[in-house]
Amino acid sequence: MRSMYPRIRTIVLLAALYSLPLFTKDPYVMHLSNMAMIYAILSLSLNVLTGFTGQFSVGHAAFYGIGAYASALLTTKLGAPIWVGFIAAGVVAAAAGAVLGIPSLRLRGLYLAVTTLGFGEIVYQLIVNWVSLTNGPRGLIGVPAPVIFGRMLDTYDSYYYLSATLLVATIFVVTRIYYSRVGRAMLAIRENELAAEAMGINSTYYKVMAFVVAAFFAGVAGALYAHEIRFISPESFVSQESITILCMMVVGGVGSIAGSVLGAFVLTFAPEYLRAVGDLRLVLYGATIVLMVTYAPHGLGGTITSLEHRLTHGRRPKLKAGGDGTTAAGV
Repeated sequence: MRSMYPRIRTIVLLAALYSLPLFTKDPYVMHLSNMAMIYAILSLSLNVLTGFTGQFSVGHAAFYGIGAYASALLTTKLGAPIWVGFIAAGVVAAAAGAVLGIPSLRLRGLYLAVTTLGFGEIVYQLIVNWVSLTNGPRGLIGVPAPVIFGRMLDTYDSYYYLSATLLVATIFVVTRIYYSRVGRAMLAIRENELAAEAMGINSTYYKVMAFVVAAFFAGVAGALYAHEIRFISPESFVSQESITILCMMVVGGVGSIAGSVLGAFVLTFAPEYLRAVGDLRLVLYGATIVLMVTYAPHGLGGTITSLEHRLTHGRRPKLKAGGDGTTAAGV
């Protein structure tokens, strides 16, 4: 059973993910589910940068916005196929990640955080003021819905399957990275960059790669958002959005792949279902994050891993904390 458990868990989770539209057609629930999966991709991408490599970023929404506008502009103004828009969104965002990553190599901690925050503000101001290209504060309307196998995904429940498939693909790629030689090099840099370099790891190469990979998936998430909403404006990519993505990663567990997904779903649905309590929902939302960080420092991913390990092995796992307090368990 211990050897079969991971496969059974994967099959059950995939079945649950893809069967949700069979149980509800509520547009509100389906839209929230789509947004939760988009945020999960963003949280996973940020985890590659922060959780795996230890590079703290608070400007991740910049890549999200770049991807959204790249795909929207290509499909609305140039009439490019939507699949071209998705690929271009990832590539353009990845190029922006390299542009930010290379000059940021010597920065760490708060200095890197401030740099990424400034980059996010630069991207936001470009979107707002480059009116001839982005239509400025008025945004872009008429972003087309994808068409797959002759079916237009113009409803939230039909779009759900595209969001779910891209999320599963992102989880697969990020997991492969984590357990690969590249992932081990990134984790070594996170733990101790000087020691990693002494062992022959090219920290410059892997740190830039982390920026590029994280930006690529954030760009794809941006394209997914643009074609789901079918309208984008600069207000969707303000610095507050970067903080939201960061909170999802922290609540889920820094360095945890499963936690990234859980954190995104919890912090997407919780505020919406707390609207009944009015402005008090913001207090409850903030208190939930504080309690999670205080009493579950390894996040939701670490908590789930502890429970699974106790069920399958009869004891709690040893969660190895990184140099920045993160955990390598919970994947």
